[in-house]
Amino acid sequence: MSTHLQAVPKRERLDAEQRRARIVETAIQLFADKGFRGTTTRELATAVGVTEAVLYQHFPSKRDLYEAILQRIVRTEETHPDELLQRACERGDDLAFFKRLAQLVLDWHEQTPALLRLVLYAALEGHELAQLFFERQILRYYDMVTRYVQRRQNEGALRRMDPKLVVGIFTGMIGHFVFMKVVFGADLLGANRDAQLNRLVSVFLEGVRTQVPNRRKKYTTRRKA
Repeated sequence: MSTHLQAVPKRERLDAEQRRARIVETAIQLFADKGFRGTTTRELATAVGVTEAVLYQHFPSKRDLYEAILQRIVRTEETHPDELLQRACERGDDLAFFKRLAQLVLDWHEQTPALLRLVLYAALEGHELAQLFFERQILRYYDMVTRYVQRRQNEGALRRMDPKLVVGIFTGMIGHFVFMKVVFGADLLGANRDAQLNRLVSVFLEGVRTQVPNRRKKYTTRRKA
């Protein structure tokens, strides 16, 4: 009579860097699902599969953990700047620049929806991470786009108006579609997103570009003798 022993799955062995990364990713998911007030360090440690003591070895304070989450958010943009956006910026191609910027904003939020929920929780709960995110991410974004708008205004391509207002108009337009998709699951742009973005950016640019007056044909009237 043979006996069959059920194999006990081995716990995955991680090095310190891998475990640290897992803690950050798990923290993002938990905070995004339950908020900061609703998530305990014990719950986080259990979800990662470590003790609270191990958790504190990697992150001695909550501030350290929040800093790691911020680094996770901004890491890609800092180390891999988008070439298409850079080339459009260098050429002063307004349509290409704002369309690519819109694509990057949409892609970032769609690929990491937990991060948007995380920031929303932080803002609603008055959590310090919201202010840190604003200073590290939002202001950097606004500064980059504002500098582009100012340059194009100086070149006479865009209307003379508060450049921050221009950036706010564009960001609010794209932000609406991000919010509807990530929070409510409503994809208002549909399958043909590329064409829709072309229309959106074109409408936006019609409002902020320097208005060139139409050259009307001059009709001469014959004087009666």
